[in-house]
Amino acid sequence: MVKIIGLTGGIASGKSTVVAELRRLGYQVIDADQVVHELQAKGGKLYEALVGWLGTEILDADSNLDRSLLSQLIFSSPENLKKSSQLQDQIIRQELAERRDKMAEQLPVFFMDIPLLIEADYVDWFDQIWLVTVDPEVQKERLMKRNGYSAEEADKRLASQMPLSEKKAMADVIIDNNGSLGQTMLQVHEVLINLN
Repeated sequence: MVKIIGLTGGIASGKSTVVAELRRLGYQVIDADQVVHELQAKGGKLYEALVGWLGTEILDADSNLDRSLLSQLIFSSPENLKKSSQLQDQIIRQELAERRDKMAEQLPVFFMDIPLLIEADYVDWFDQIWLVTVDPEVQKERLMKRNGYSAEEADKRLASQMPLSEKKAMADVIIDNNGSLGQTMLQVHEVLINLN
């Protein structure tokens, strides 16, 4: 029986660190952000859909998506935001489902790293959901340090996301990343032992 595990967290929660450790231990991880990046690359399904909708003015001199212009257009009106969300979600969901099904034919256990797993309603895809969590003040501090944000910018980013405290109710496994790297890795290893 195949076990598919969904991995999620919040900005600066340490999810990437957990993913790196899973990969180091030999587990396969489908990275949703990477998939989106591939779909938005020249000739990708999202690239074609976005150009089809907004026209070639969203491209830069090298015919790649101009991300800052695209972002401005999408966030310029509630209608554009809604349309963009529907268009992109459908293509991303389809691609992730294809990759998930293909991997399920080959592996007994694998992970899918989806930042908006709960918000975008992927919950029923998984046998288990792992949540990497940190306290809000630690999250803010790490975000400011990592991205060079001011306190105000960090607060804005964090406010735009579902709080980690609310996500806990949906998680089967909670990895507390408030402590040292070693403490976090120990939790990951313990959960993996119980997985088999």
